[in-house]
Amino acid sequence: MISRLLTVAFDAHNPARLAQFWAGMLGREVVEDAVGALLPGEDGQLGLRFVPSRAEKAGPNRRMHFHLTSASHDDQQHTVATALGLGASHLDVGQRPEEGHVVLADPEGNEFCVIEPGNAFLAGCGLLGELACDGTREVGLFWSEALGWPLVWDQDQETAIQSPHGGTKVAWGGPPVAPKEVRNGQRFDLAPAGGDQQAEVDRLLSLGATRLEAGADGAVVLADPDGNEFCVRGS
Repeated sequence: MISRLLTVAFDAHNPARLAQFWAGMLGREVVEDAVGALLPGEDGQLGLRFVPSRAEKAGPNRRMHFHLTSASHDDQQHTVATALGLGASHLDVGQRPEEGHVVLADPEGNEFCVIEPGNAFLAGCGLLGELACDGTREVGLFWSEALGWPLVWDQDQETAIQSPHGGTKVAWGGPPVAPKEVRNGQRFDLAPAGGDQQAEVDRLLSLGATRLEAGADGAVVLADPDGNEFCVRGS
């Protein structure tokens, strides 16, 4: 049995507001469910879920952030203008003037980049081109096995995986990895393809995950080899 990557879940003070922002950015519809506000994905494109939380954001999103792609300079500027119109803001994370990407923050401060046109690595990935993560090579190999997504990059301790159907790449930048001090505000939600939650939990534990707790909503919370929390949900 292979998991599918159901969503990337974000803690949010105002899930509905944040879901509307990303729906406007990605051209998707918002679906309310028992867990939060969901933007369903499709083959190769990640879903996004926004979950109510009172936790304060502790610094930048070192663990994961999105890279949006651009077909041209005008397209990049249009994406930036759309984001600003929906409530995003410019963000200085030390980028140099000669770098072509634009760094923004969504209405709750979650960083994302609008990548300049001509990026060969993200060619053909769609608007939501990449989920860039902080993590070791070991964790990239773990998620490749967990999802059944092949490695599309494995050099200098950096890894990236992609669905066999194409679409968004998920990448890990290798060492040094920032120390993990608090619960991650962004994490993966998985659902077993066959609907057997316990069998899938057992399989992920055999791949190197660690059991943390059972969630109040019936999800089982595990940690990947780098200690990042993720949820395994029922069918």
